[in-house]
Amino acid sequence: MNERNIIGGFTAAVLSPFLEGWQQMLWFLILAVILILADLRFGIAAAKKRDEKIRPSRAVRRSLNKLVDYICWLSIATVVGVNFGSVFGLPLLSVIIMAVVCIIEMSSIIDNYLEYKGIKKKVNVIKLIARIFKKPELEDVLEPTDDDKNEDSEHEQKEEGEGNGDCR
Repeated sequence: MNERNIIGGFTAAVLSPFLEGWQQMLWFLILAVILILADLRFGIAAAKKRDEKIRPSRAVRRSLNKLVDYICWLSIATVVGVNFGSVFGLPLLSVIIMAVVCIIEMSSIIDNYLEYKGIKKKVNVIKLIARIFKKPELEDVLEPTDDDKNEDSEHEQKEEGEGNGDCR
């Protein structure tokens, strides 16, 4: 009887921070379910537009797989949040991890929606977020590395050499 109390107490002590973190992150699970349902809806609409046969069992299986993936990501985010603490009462690293996962899912939803509407384009979510927050374009922020500079100078030297041969 005494062993059960020790095991039960140990289990409660180990799992309580994890469950507390899950309680703070529950709204991300709700958001995940909403995103999964939206992706399912627009994925089916896009498949109908492509004249594909819709198999409900496959659609449900893929949606449940996404839900399990979200639960795994949420568990990782919760563990990171418990271990590294929170800022202003918000588990900041956990929120960042889940925001990235949700942004990836939103990209899928937008792509399915555009395909459903017949628009033959893809959305670059990073550029979209940069424009929303009125950040400079990412191309303006990126600078060439030293390797890129060396390749560019070698390419220019080859072009100059070819140009001199034509003048003879």
